[in-house]
Amino acid sequence: MENLGKWKKPILILSDAVLINLAYILAIYFRYNYTNFKFYATDYKDIALIVTVIYIACFFIFKLYESLWSYASIDEFMLVIGACLVSNLATIAFIRIIGHSFAYGVSIIACAFSIIFIVGIRMSFRIYGRFESIVNCNASKITKARVMIIGAGAAAAMVIKEMKSSSQSKYMPVAVIDDEAYKKGKNIMGVKVLGSRRDIPAIASEKSIETILIAIPTIDEVDKKQILEICKKTNCKIEIIPGMYEIINGKVSLNQIRKVEIEDLLGRSPVQLDMAGIASYIHDKTILVTGGGGSIGSELCRQILKFEPKQLIIFDIYENNAYDLQMELKYKYPKLDLKVLIGSVRDKARLKSVFEKYSPNIVFHAAAHKHVPLMEESPMEAIKNNVFGTYNVAECAHKFNVERFVMISTDKAVNPTNVMGATKRMCEMIIQSMDKISETHFVAVRFGNVLGSNGSVIPLFKKQIERGGPITLTNKYITRFFMTIPEAAQLVLQSGAYAQGGEIFVLDMGQPVKIYDLAWDLIKLSGFVPNKDIKIEITGLRPGEKLYEELMMSEEGLANTKHEKIFVGRPTFSDLGEMKENMKELAVVIESDDVGLLIKKIEEIVPTYKRNMDESAITKIQE
Repeated sequence: MENLGKWKKPILILSDAVLINLAYILAIYFRYNYTNFKFYATDYKDIALIVTVIYIACFFIFKLYESLWSYASIDEFMLVIGACLVSNLATIAFIRIIGHSFAYGVSIIACAFSIIFIVGIRMSFRIYGRFESIVNCNASKITKARVMIIGAGAAAAMVIKEMKSSSQSKYMPVAVIDDEAYKKGKNIMGVKVLGSRRDIPAIASEKSIETILIAIPTIDEVDKKQILEICKKTNCKIEIIPGMYEIINGKVSLNQIRKVEIEDLLGRSPVQLDMAGIASYIHDKTILVTGGGGSIGSELCRQILKFEPKQLIIFDIYENNAYDLQMELKYKYPKLDLKVLIGSVRDKARLKSVFEKYSPNIVFHAAAHKHVPLMEESPMEAIKNNVFGTYNVAECAHKFNVERFVMISTDKAVNPTNVMGATKRMCEMIIQSMDKISETHFVAVRFGNVLGSNGSVIPLFKKQIERGGPITLTNKYITRFFMTIPEAAQLVLQSGAYAQGGEIFVLDMGQPVKIYDLAWDLIKLSGFVPNKDIKIEITGLRPGEKLYEELMMSEEGLANTKHEKIFVGRPTFSDLGEMKENMKELAVVIESDDVGLLIKKIEEIVPTYKRNMDESAITKIQE
């Protein structure tokens, strides 16, 4: 095979030479009939070598010998036609220049024959490749999944073509679905369009479909969600090709196919940002992100870099995450002025040295302990890291004249039932009171759960499914707000552009989602039957866990901003002196290591803090 590959180009050149001359001989025959054939053929013999050289030279110019003809597309065939036309024009010009009597009409007919022959010989490579793939496929042990493809467009044609031509493909296209009525009954690369989205469950059952592939790169989020809701009625695995913005040069391949994720089911439309407004406070500025190696912090860093800051400082206690992000950003942005610093927000001296040395203009404070059950077990650590850590960073921001300080908060800070939520409410109180005495604009951005973030429920459920179940759920009626990591980071940046000082920005989280439904959907998307293949077990609410979350306290009110997904609440706390006194008392309690006393002190500082309800109260709510 290796020797054959080495001789492939010379053999192709030789065959082209033969076919070109055959084209001219046939052209003479058809033009002058058999009686005059010998005379005109002899006349052609005088220029045959030059004509052959002209054609072969043009074929080289058009790079016909550099294509992999086993995978040739319409582009390669158009090149053949172009090369033959140019060659023919050059031949006619040559004949005219030397004053030869050879008829132009013969050259035109010969050009048509040349195109047919040259395309034909190259088509044979495609036919051989297809035949070879079919033979290899039949000989291989690969079990192919029966696939229904949604969308009868160009993307569907590409993936069907690759599914059929690749011997290693794990897919066998069986049916195509499209909502355009005129396409029904038509064939896409030999696969029939059988119906619209309404027919998906019936066709999936009738054709024994195992995998449904959504092949519409331009689909919007709402339409995608509607189609997925229908697909969930089947027992098929559901996969999708990426959006067109993710596809390089508009080419779709089987390697780009991915599983449908929960994010697809949420149907959240892309965030529209005021790019100029964000750039006005980030471009050419020194930006510090505490907790920059975490889920939200790292995505904030990625989004910030789109606005070309002067310098980006990542500050994190966990070196592994910080290192991974450093490698990623250095690769993507080789000219970036990036500083990755290891340290804790609890360490006032370390923070002071960072602010002194780098003089950040903007601070995004994402460093925090956030796992509710863990913080219930270690409430002292939650206070040290979240409350005292936030105060340390905020105090440095004030002393070193930072322009804006944006803190990441949570919906768990509203009427908190757990220590983590209560500490976040205290953080909000710190930045609101600090704003009253500082030139720095201190604001907080409050949102719910972020899909895929460290410690979130989705990765846990996926691991449980991989182990064969069961999925463990604390309560069948528990609900949460969800958004994606990029969406959260983008809206945090947008909120920073609106900062005037003291606000708590609240992000539009959409409708709350039942975690039970989320678990059910994940099992279905994984190709299993809920409570049959994978069980869902209810374990009871954990300490500090709420049945549902809220985004605003009643006294805060809610006002619109310029952005449809961002709202703002009124400041509700402004006494820094009182907050400092509370923190002194907290420090004393922490020294005593008395958890009971600590909880009482938290209740004093955060009047809305109530330990989570008992099961009887939960039952009452459900009823």
